[in-house]
Amino acid sequence: MLMAPHFDRRPWGARDLAPLYDRHARPGEEPIGEVWLTWDECRVVNGPFGGAKLGELCRRFGRDLVGTSAPESERFPLLIKFLFPREKLSVQVHPDDATAQLHNEPCGKTECWYVVEAEPGAQVALGLKAGTSFAEFERSIHENRAEQLLNWIDLARGDMIYVDAGTIHTLGPGSIILETQQNSDTTYRLYDYGRPRELHLERGMAAMKGTTAAGKAKPTVMDGCTRLIAAPCFVVERFDLDCERLLAGHPHSAQVLIATAGCGIVEDSDTGALAFARGDAIVIPAAVESVRVRPQWHLEFLRAALP
Repeated sequence: MLMAPHFDRRPWGARDLAPLYDRHARPGEEPIGEVWLTWDECRVVNGPFGGAKLGELCRRFGRDLVGTSAPESERFPLLIKFLFPREKLSVQVHPDDATAQLHNEPCGKTECWYVVEAEPGAQVALGLKAGTSFAEFERSIHENRAEQLLNWIDLARGDMIYVDAGTIHTLGPGSIILETQQNSDTTYRLYDYGRPRELHLERGMAAMKGTTAAGKAKPTVMDGCTRLIAAPCFVVERFDLDCERLLAGHPHSAQVLIATAGCGIVEDSDTGALAFARGDAIVIPAAVESVRVRPQWHLEFLRAALP
């Protein structure tokens, strides 16, 4: 199923989404910060379910779509999106599963960021500088200097950054990020550079962890692909194809293929051929046994699934 992207406006976003999308924010419109690909409200573009929302199809087909490893049988387990930061995002933290459930949220939010493009000087912040206490960090928020206490990391194209729930983090400007995360949008905003947006200090400080597994992931070269990350909430791999490749299905999980460069064809015996190009996402239900991917001439894509 080819998914129609949902364009979400954010004050820190971009006015031009090239080279992934031919989409511009018109004068007077807020910039576009995020492009959601597997949101419950995203619609299918092709085939007999064209026009249907992903959430509706999950409720209809259950485990045949989402797989046996999904925490809920009627909800897609992964939210995948592109981010286009042109200014610094707010400094924020996401809760883990246990903390989220205390506030009646379905799950926490652990995520990872694949760097599709990075300008010189592009950075992310993960955690606090060594020796910084939570009390000192909270004081710095009120003194409008919180970003000075963050641990900033340089970005390069192809990096994979793991953002464990409970990690204080933010994105700086100058990159295009492909984010794979648990299907939650629960965010506690701790600091926003004076922008007039609500902060969530009480819940955010309670969700913060002093030590997490966050950081740059070490890729593993495998047979025909590069495993970028294998974590409890997701596995993300990169494929660089110059010739046809058969991808086996995973009964335990749906798969999402997201093109990051070039274009190609995905096909199986039932659906036929489906073209996808840079910026497109295809959902392969767990019940599908296999698909063939044929590049035209070269295709780079990421595959995200549950472990």
